[in-house]
Amino acid sequence: MNPSQRTVLLAAAGLALALGVAIVSPELWPVWVAFSLCLLLAMGFDVRLIMAASSIEVESQPPASIYIGKDAMWTLSIRTAQERRLRVLADLDPEFEPQNELDMVIGPDLADATIRLLPRRRGRLLLKRLWLHWSSPLGLFNVTQKREIDTSVTVVPDLGTVRATAMQFFGSSSSLSGLKTERYLGDGSEFASLREYVPGLDARSIDWKSTVRHRKLMCRQFRAERNHQVIFAIDTGHLMREPLDGVPRVDHAINRALLLSYVCLKTGDRVGMYAFDAEPRQYLEPQGGLSSFGRLQQQSSELDYGTSETNYALGILDLSSRLRRRSLVVVFTEFIDSVTAQLMSDNLDRLSRRHVVIFVTLRDPALESIENGELSELTDISRSVVACNLRLDRELVLRRLQRRGIHVVDANPDRVSVELINRYIEIKRREFV
Repeated sequence: MNPSQRTVLLAAAGLALALGVAIVSPELWPVWVAFSLCLLLAMGFDVRLIMAASSIEVESQPPASIYIGKDAMWTLSIRTAQERRLRVLADLDPEFEPQNELDMVIGPDLADATIRLLPRRRGRLLLKRLWLHWSSPLGLFNVTQKREIDTSVTVVPDLGTVRATAMQFFGSSSSLSGLKTERYLGDGSEFASLREYVPGLDARSIDWKSTVRHRKLMCRQFRAERNHQVIFAIDTGHLMREPLDGVPRVDHAINRALLLSYVCLKTGDRVGMYAFDAEPRQYLEPQGGLSSFGRLQQQSSELDYGTSETNYALGILDLSSRLRRRSLVVVFTEFIDSVTAQLMSDNLDRLSRRHVVIFVTLRDPALESIENGELSELTDISRSVVACNLRLDRELVLRRLQRRGIHVVDANPDRVSVELINRYIEIKRREFV
């Protein structure tokens, strides 16, 4: 509780009155004393009113979990004995976006207030406390109350986007029908069924034993194998914690990995996850069936934000030693300098000799806007030249990876999901060869 601006002005008026009395006529000093006593009495009466009406009921209803990079609402139910104008300020974890102060009028009826929560990191983030500010009944004091909340909310990967994209991909019956026809029957090496031979079919697929048994030419139909092994290798080093469209790169990678893992599980493949930075962090054995998607979600939620430089030699060597069969390895990472890119390329080349590798990296729209932006000053020209050189160096590294037989997906965050799924379907159609 502290004096308001009104109290300060009245006190200043009292000092001016005292100075005027001393200059004009000292015999009028009782006027100044009376004014001072009235001000003190008013302040004392206002303090008593504050004590009598200081009870404010606050009920907090925080969300159980929040998706990274998505808004969520924290609901507060507030009630007080007397109607008053109340300002509410939330003290949040630093990983939340800063919030503005709420200004509302409350009374005996329950009033609801909502505070927007926008997390910038995964994990458990604290809702620390509330600061309640209001003016006293006579307006002579500003009152501040602190209400401890000490509640944590869990910030998880953006499964809402995963679910929406998956519904678009699998929701159309015509799309599913096309996938089954184009991707499986007649494409692979796994036996699907027998059918009567007709001109135009491959004569090498004739099954002579079945032909004798059925007394007519029968041939085998094949489909693409459904039991492939897919590993998502996610770099959690310091470059991956940098924000891209307000969300760290590693969280973009986790969201895309979860989306593609759902597609892989839905189409019959086995999915595992691997995380590394300066050293190997987590490894989840590949499993099949949609029931294992929750395990992938839990594992990805526990990935930490690394602060060290990524050791590709150790991380990829450790992953290679864990893989006992030919697999599709989807690597989410980021590079910035030529030395790191060379080490990364050499280790990915060794990995691609035994496995199929998809290299996924995200473009920075801000860098593109700098390169293609309006050039009005000399500093704009120099920044554009630097951005252009970075893009050319990046394209050189990606071309080098492609020449080594590595599949490259390099796109903006809003396009990478579609390109990644299309590349997976293309590789699966060719049975990981």
